[in-house]
Amino acid sequence: MDISTLIASRMNSIDSSGIRKVFDMAGAIEDPINLSIGQPDFDVPEPIKARAMWAIENGENRYTVTQGIQELRDKVLLQEKSMSGIGHDNVLITSGVSGGLLLALLVMVNDGDKVAVPDPYFVMYKHLTRLAGGRPLYIDTYPDFILTAERLEKAGAAEAKILIVNSPNNPTGQVIPPNELENIAEWADANNVFVITDEIYRFFTYDEDYVSIAQYTDNTLLLNGFSKSHAMTGWRLGYAIGPAEIIDEMTKLQQFSFVCAPSIVQQAALSAFEVSMDDYFKAYKAKRDLLVQGLDTHFDFVKPKGAFYAFVRAPGNCGDTFAEKAIQHRCLVIPGSVFSERKTHFRIVFAAEDDTISRGTNLLVSLLE
Repeated sequence: MDISTLIASRMNSIDSSGIRKVFDMAGAIEDPINLSIGQPDFDVPEPIKARAMWAIENGENRYTVTQGIQELRDKVLLQEKSMSGIGHDNVLITSGVSGGLLLALLVMVNDGDKVAVPDPYFVMYKHLTRLAGGRPLYIDTYPDFILTAERLEKAGAAEAKILIVNSPNNPTGQVIPPNELENIAEWADANNVFVITDEIYRFFTYDEDYVSIAQYTDNTLLLNGFSKSHAMTGWRLGYAIGPAEIIDEMTKLQQFSFVCAPSIVQQAALSAFEVSMDDYFKAYKAKRDLLVQGLDTHFDFVKPKGAFYAFVRAPGNCGDTFAEKAIQHRCLVIPGSVFSERKTHFRIVFAAEDDTISRGTNLLVSLLE
């Protein structure tokens, strides 16, 4: 049998992640300067670990209800009402934000539907859109990487069924200002475009208070989780809040796919609300400033205002070539083409020890010479 004939045609629309390729290369490099991994360099707080171990020892190891345990959903909703201002009361606990995004797109996207994706974008957005049968409609946000209603209109995004908003943004580290969020919400409502807002980097906002687009429109599905804020990337726990009809359908689909989010992790997350992470977030602002200091005057980039990424213009406007050169010198960065329809930039991560950031920026500057 020709095994290749067993592979579904939908897989032709999905490329292997360029990030994973760099991870694989890292395994062959001795003592790499790793500025490629998009996860916090601090560990899961001890109270959360303790709650997880308690859950194991006390038999919380079975399936939960598909939508997640009630106590966690109540805590999530209370926090979101306070922080994002979302008007909906319907919560689904998901297997990470990526799990929530997959469910949402499969529930809402029909074959051929357009999904507006601001460019640069988190790599999953276009691939999961295609997997659901949709067509990504890219909204160019260069050179400042701020999504605006004007850019949406210019790109013909009124034809889209869904708009994905990611602020603070991966890979650019940019935060959409409140006035622009309000304008985008008004534009979306006027054009009958539904908004999915991915707010996984919310707590990593450095220069101003965070504002969610959810406070400006009810036509919103909010996705968030614990991966970045509490370093629980491998624990796979997120949530979705939105209109009842959408959450109900996502819950139905989760029942026949993920079944439920990991039961032990749901129990552990109950302790996350009692742990202050402020010192960690302050430390990441200092890491941002350290990165900016190291790259400033040498590279062309927009100062990150959130998350833990900088999207930097590469020498010669070829991020693929420069990233390969950096990797050859043991500094791991990601080509911008992984996150964009352009190849002019590369992504650098400052979720690392200060010494690693300094070594990395010094090496990158030396490559210019």
